[in-house]
Amino acid sequence: MPNGGAEAPSAPEARRVALEWLGDLRFEGAESGGPTMLLDADGVEAPGPMAALLLAAAACSGADVVSILGKMRVKLEACRIEVAGVRREIEPRRYTSVHFTFELKGAALDEAKARRAIDLSLTRYCSVVHSLAPDIAIAYELRLT
Repeated sequence: MPNGGAEAPSAPEARRVALEWLGDLRFEGAESGGPTMLLDADGVEAPGPMAALLLAAAACSGADVVSILGKMRVKLEACRIEVAGVRREIEPRRYTSVHFTFELKGAALDEAKARRAIDLSLTRYCSVVHSLAPDIAIAYELRLT
């Protein structure tokens, strides 16, 4: 047996999703047993895959920021995140840079706390951002409202 007879460590369970073609360039997908979402590569009836990627990055980082600020005892009143992605002109037309704009409002919220939460999200915690190619430039700006 490999490992001198010791049992090999088990691999982590893979996340699984399924996607079904609905016609034209529309697809409906879901994680096993979970709610469904519509993707439309034409961007007519739903976000396309590349827009969905930006939305996923915004939602992931937003969840981190809300959670981190809560641990800092900041009572968040509003959080809006815009994300702009610049794509290559040639195939594959992947993102080369992604820019986040965080608009935050809350009691006991100051710039230092907001920046700390955003920095932690984008550099350590946001799994969507960390799943992107490492050469994609990630930047952000902050607006306290």
